[in-house]
Amino acid sequence: MKQKKTAPEAARDIKKEGERPESARSEIYDWIQCIVAALVICVLLFSFGLRLVDVVGSSMYPTLEDGDKVIVSNIFYEPKQGDIIVFRKDAYREEPLVKRVIAVGGQTVDIDFDLGIVYVDGVPLDEPYIAEPTTESLDFSGPVTVEEGTVFVMGDNRNHSTDSRYSQIGCVDVRCIMGKVYYTVFPIKNFGNDYGG
Repeated sequence: MKQKKTAPEAARDIKKEGERPESARSEIYDWIQCIVAALVICVLLFSFGLRLVDVVGSSMYPTLEDGDKVIVSNIFYEPKQGDIIVFRKDAYREEPLVKRVIAVGGQTVDIDFDLGIVYVDGVPLDEPYIAEPTTESLDFSGPVTVEEGTVFVMGDNRNHSTDSRYSQIGCVDVRCIMGKVYYTVFPIKNFGNDYGG
């Protein structure tokens, strides 16, 4: 047999039932606030610091492949040897180029194409990331001292990369650098590959 509620108990129950929609509205409002805040942060990050860039071609193979999508940032970025960067060289090609920084301003680059070895300041680079030794010279004539405010870049797929060895690209002005590659976001098999160094 159902027990009859007293008047104060019935009033409390009515009040509790009345609170439910208010609580649900508050929860929905909180979710909307979180989603809007996340969208605003994403827009700000992608407008002022982060970019999503497509890798075009095989010049960075095996590190990056044609069609990879990478996250690039230039927030507080200063180019360093070994960084993978995205830059523009409109005189050569309209699409952004993706290459690795081999040397920065003040350093000297020389390449022994017979042995396939790249030297920076007379020291051979340890390059476990390259597809094969560097035997293709393009129109490089070294040694080359990199001017301040520029960087010398090369693709990891050395014999299938047009880079600073080619006079139309040459050393890249740091003002043309869109940023450093940090992560791969596509394809899924490479998602999260970290190039932050």
